[in-house]
Amino acid sequence: MSDATAVTARLLSRISEVEAEDWDALIPSGNHPFLSHRFLHALEASGCATVETGWAPHHVWVEGPDRSAIAAAPLYAKTHSQGEYVFDHGWADALERAGIPYYPKLQCSVPFTPATGPRLLAPTREGQLAALATMVQACQQLDCSGAHLTFLSESDRSVCDEAGFLHRMDRQFHFINRGYPDFDAFLASLASRKRKNIRKERKAAQDGVTIKRLTGDDLKAEHWDIFYRCYLDTGRRKWGNPYLNREFFARIHETMADDIVLIMAWTDGDPVAAALNFIGSNALYGRNWGALVHKPFLHFELCYYQAIEAALERGLPRVEAGAQGEHKLARGYEPVTTHSAHYLAHPGLRDAVGDYLERERNAVDFDVAVLGRHTPFKKNN
Repeated sequence: MSDATAVTARLLSRISEVEAEDWDALIPSGNHPFLSHRFLHALEASGCATVETGWAPHHVWVEGPDRSAIAAAPLYAKTHSQGEYVFDHGWADALERAGIPYYPKLQCSVPFTPATGPRLLAPTREGQLAALATMVQACQQLDCSGAHLTFLSESDRSVCDEAGFLHRMDRQFHFINRGYPDFDAFLASLASRKRKNIRKERKAAQDGVTIKRLTGDDLKAEHWDIFYRCYLDTGRRKWGNPYLNREFFARIHETMADDIVLIMAWTDGDPVAAALNFIGSNALYGRNWGALVHKPFLHFELCYYQAIEAALERGLPRVEAGAQGEHKLARGYEPVTTHSAHYLAHPGLRDAVGDYLERERNAVDFDVAVLGRHTPFKKNN
């Protein structure tokens, strides 16, 4: 903004430094559960996103001349690149080899959550630009190598382009609701062989299994105990150290139960698996999954097919089932691009990364185009 005295910007060391209603009032219209004060506060208060875990909160807070808030952004000083799902380890290695530290860096994102959504929380473009300018200034003040905004909305991406940030692309697989009234209508849109495969997988997964979708008052503490056992068991086998603790889930149970669909499976009364989803205005977001036993196709049933049914029941336009996973393609999830923006303080690294990202964007575009020709839907003659 042209008049530097017109706004006052500061960094919050805890999101609790501002009132929930003031933070949430800056979120664009609609329900964006991961940007809510209660979700971010649960991450911090539970100890999941803190200085000790390498996610030190430095949230952007910008006020106008009348002291009213005009912009905010979730921002963290990072001492590693874990839990981000946009990989910059090669950039870190290159700078470290030059004798320059890459960490700390600033990360504008929702920790452990590869879901597209607003990052620059402001009702005006001027407010968005003020938030970006605050991040750049924070890089200098905190001696950070750069600022990274990941899983950006289209509006934020445009503002970052205007501000000269580097543009990066990747891809995910989303289920797109093309007006299907129910799961059978979705199946009817698929080629015969793909439709039969999905029915076969669902039948095998559901054999001897009771499945329930729980939300709101139907969620009880014992359900979270079961889910956490599943989450830890699978998380430790896949990643070694799961990011989220039991207190985090207790906190979102208290504050966000109506925004959650917990899909659970039992065999002969014994819990066997669970998948956690969040409800937004325009998507159902699949986030965490775990299983205590191996049963063929149960992962696909709980994480993909049950999520599609839950989204169709609510009339939601899409399901975002997390990062990566080409196996989702055969199950009706389509390739889409995701976007991030990057400010790098070191000019040599910036130039090298800029050249690389141009080639990477072309490769992602090509990949999405090729994958799009292999969706399971009926082909028009």
